[in-house]
Amino acid sequence: MLKIKLNSYISQLAPLALLATLLTGCANSHSQDGANSQGWLEPEPLMVSSRAELAIARLTEILHRAELTEEQVAQLYYDRGVMYDSVGLRSLARLDFMRALRLKPDFSDIYNFIGIHHTVAGEFNQAYEAFDSVLELDPDHQYAYLNRGIALYYDGLNELAVTDFSTFLKLKPNDAYRMLWLFIAESEISTEQALIHLKQNALAVNKAEWSANLVAFFSGAITEQVLLNSVIVNLNSEKELAERLCEVYFYLAKWHHSQQRDDQALIYYKKVLATNVFEFVEHRYARLEIARIRDADLLNQSDASL
Repeated sequence: MLKIKLNSYISQLAPLALLATLLTGCANSHSQDGANSQGWLEPEPLMVSSRAELAIARLTEILHRAELTEEQVAQLYYDRGVMYDSVGLRSLARLDFMRALRLKPDFSDIYNFIGIHHTVAGEFNQAYEAFDSVLELDPDHQYAYLNRGIALYYDGLNELAVTDFSTFLKLKPNDAYRMLWLFIAESEISTEQALIHLKQNALAVNKAEWSANLVAFFSGAITEQVLLNSVIVNLNSEKELAERLCEVYFYLAKWHHSQQRDDQALIYYKKVLATNVFEFVEHRYARLEIARIRDADLLNQSDASL
């Protein structure tokens, strides 16, 4: 028993020791000039956790061996689909979601995931149908407003996106990410008004959360370098570092794109993908953002050649 506890303790210390080494490198690099100050923020892709792999294996075993009701089978397919989705196996996730829906057609959470997958694929009408189904089945499903708002935003329907993002923010007025998505959509309509609204909303932001730094940056209160430096403040794990990098690079990429600096935006979007934080909204849509920039570049080149 003592050996098992000791091994468990060592396994918990190992990633923290590595993190301490990383943060020491971060601190040392601050003394270098600004051109080199971002070197320590290169993302290291998260590995698929053994816990996720074991969970998928266990769910599969139960599905194949246990005597279950249709509702129980639907729940297990959903659970395994969520696990597949969290490790980036989107096609397998969608297969499980569709299997679950055949058994339980009123499964609102599944429609939410299906809507997200349609949005990523640029299939907006199907996405709207899925998110509308979520809200018909469960009017209190908060994240359907976020995800439908994102679909509307990428479809260029910014006024409707603002309505959904506003509803989402009202349900949790101190949440930085909700403020940012509303700002992003409002910026497509009026940059000046979007900034005014963001500064007003920022008064309610939860300053204890790291994400408050993102709102501070877009509000003009801190610089890009200060925002990047904030990533390593009060870190608890390598996983948290990867998650923060996923977020900070996505929103910085959005900002650089708004400033017509697409080369830098592309660099940051690729760093988002490099984190392997598959379940985050920012990771899901980074590849779509890259495609949009490249498509716009191709269109501009085509127009220039005419």
